[in-house]
Amino acid sequence: MKIRHILLATTCTAALALGGCASNPTNAQVGTGVGAVVGGAAGNAIFGGPVGTIGGAAAGALVGHEIGEDRDQRRGYRR
Repeated sequence: MKIRHILLATTCTAALALGGCASNPTNAQVGTGVGAVVGGAAGNAIFGGPVGTIGGAAAGALVGHEIGEDRDQRRGYRR
């Protein structure tokens, strides 16, 4: 029974991951992801613990999104 649950969870995760790759990401999307990772690592190194990590990830995602969105507007990206 446990194997069925693991197999179902793996299948659902793979389906969602492949669905996310249906189109090329914008610079704002890439910036959000990269900013969250870098911000989380920096927040953990500076403040330590889960609160620092989550706060750093949130701040990094916000900054990364804004930088990526600015680059999208400069390149004339259309949705």
